[in-house]
Formats: sequence, structure tokens, C-alpha cells
Amino acid sequence: MEKTIFEKIGGEFERQRDYLIPCLALSPEKEQPIGLFGRRHLDYLKQYRKVTYTNLLTSGRLNTYLADIDRQAQERFERLIEGMKQAQGITERLKEENALEWVQYLNNIRACAREVVNEEIIYT
Repeated sequence: MEKTIFEKIGGEFERQRDYLIPCLALSPEKEQPIGLFGRRHLDYLKQYRKVTYTNLLTSGRLNTYLADIDRQAQERFERLIEGMKQAQGITERLKEENALEWVQYLNNIRACAREVVNEEIIYT
């Protein structure tokens, strides 16, 4: 019997009852921690970009991709916060003088930065 294309490239079959099932396995992907932004992007991919999600999952690159997105988003988030703090004059002195006002400004800045990161990186 002539070999199939799968067998010619080194593939093997496993017999299960009357069927020959190809032995397929993905190369193990290095597990990397995924933070909040990576999980949000994963949810976005699953809901709105199903083909991209499936391609990344079946190629074994999903975890690496999400870890990279998470790292980029976190760096952008931190840069935005520092830039907005400087632009609005939020300093440690304000923190010492009026902690509640400082928290209010900082929470507003964090919310704005989160929206920018979501728009630029997570939901695209």
C-alpha cells in the first residue's frame, strides 16, 4: 500500500478499533503569565476575532501572543499615567497636603489611561 502524504513527511497513525487516527501534537509552548490586559484581549479575540483566536491556539502561539500584548499594554498604561500626572501637576507634595484630592486625580488619570490602552491595543 502506498504511503500517504502524512506518512511521507514523518507522520504516524494510531489504530483505534477500525480507524487510523493521526498522532498529532503541538510543540510545547512556554507558559508565560498573562495579566489583566492580556485576559481582556483574550476575551475580545474569543468573542469578535474567532478566526485569529483559533489560528493562534492551533499554532501554539496564543500564550506568547497574549503575554506580548499584556506587556505592551502595561508599558503604555504606565507611560500614560506618568505623562498625565506631569501634565496635570500631580505631585507627591499634593499627596502630603491633600491625600483625598490626590487619590481623586490619580483615579481619574488611571481611568483615562485604561480607556486609551483599551482603544489602542486591547480592542483592535
